[in-house]
Amino acid sequence: MVEDPSLRARLPENWQRVFTTRIAIVLVLLVALLSVATAVINIGTETVYGPLAEYIPEAVQDAAGFTGALTGFLMVGSALALRRGLRAGWWATLFLLPLTAAQGLLQTSQYSVPLVVVSLLAIPLLLLTRKRFDKPLSLTTTQIAAGSALVGVQLYGTIGGYALREHFDGINNILDAFYFTLITSSTVGYGDVTPNAESVQGMLFTMSVLILGVASFGIAIGALVGPVIQDRISKTLGKMTESQLQLLDEHILVLGYGELTEPIVDELADNGREFVVVTSDREATTELTERGISVVAGDPSDEEPLRRAKIDRAAAILVATNHDAQDALTILTARQLAPTTRIVAGATDRENTRKLERAGANSVISPAQLGGHLLVRSALGSDESDLIDRILERE
Repeated sequence: MVEDPSLRARLPENWQRVFTTRIAIVLVLLVALLSVATAVINIGTETVYGPLAEYIPEAVQDAAGFTGALTGFLMVGSALALRRGLRAGWWATLFLLPLTAAQGLLQTSQYSVPLVVVSLLAIPLLLLTRKRFDKPLSLTTTQIAAGSALVGVQLYGTIGGYALREHFDGINNILDAFYFTLITSSTVGYGDVTPNAESVQGMLFTMSVLILGVASFGIAIGALVGPVIQDRISKTLGKMTESQLQLLDEHILVLGYGELTEPIVDELADNGREFVVVTSDREATTELTERGISVVAGDPSDEEPLRRAKIDRAAAILVATNHDAQDALTILTARQLAPTTRIVAGATDRENTRKLERAGANSVISPAQLGGHLLVRSALGSDESDLIDRILERE
């Protein structure tokens, strides 16, 4: 088999790019964990540290400590968005990294030094991998509605609570109003902020915030947990999750599955090369998934499954099932979506070799013709005997 020199030359660069991207995601996740950990450790810590300690008010130090936990959880969300290749996640992370570094400085604690260092190190690496995170954020109607409802209820309760502050015990400013809205809508209700006993208007407003808040929180949780459950079901059924698909790069794409495909998959698995199988065969999908092989369920002659399998990033495409006619349609679709990617096909019938080439395959191999050639060469004493022994060992 003749290898493509340009493909070999591109592999180190591409592997380096994928490795750098994953390092960036790991660093962002590490910043998130450090932000939460330092915030927890610094609660109640009175020791100050660093050149800025004497210039930063104690109230600012305490605020930086408490808000550090919130920033850390936000950073976890942005790291998950980065893992899915979202551009919005890249922008959010770029905004949060300087914020976590600043919070670490303002906390004036020796425990915050790792947070500051890792945050600053992650920024240039994130900028270096900017082009890798190019997927737009696509929100469903339910997710948009859930987010709008949640924000809307908080605004309604905060503005309304501040406007009706004379009817409440404990609301003196806008922060108190937001606090009242948050604990009421989340059904926590500490009882420290309550409507006046004689104020019907305050009681009615509190009930409206409670009802709307519970509804908005319920919708928001459903919109967030729903996709996670769907991804878990997809994985159980042998489908790759969106985060796994986003990490595909310079992989081998195997389109279709049949008797001719089995040795191809075995060879790729033995070599440790990253590859993905696209097939509509449910039994094959289940079997391959149990073996730990990545599968995208769908018709390989359709565009949508091939796009999900990142055909535009594939290093090569292999098409070899027992049905030459179906393979021809698959090759036509693959060639349309990946005009420059090398496509290698296997022809069950020798007569279909040229047809598959005209469909767009760069190379077409007939197993029957190849087997006959190897047997004759072996009988004449040529050096292909090692290859034949390898084939016989797999039987």
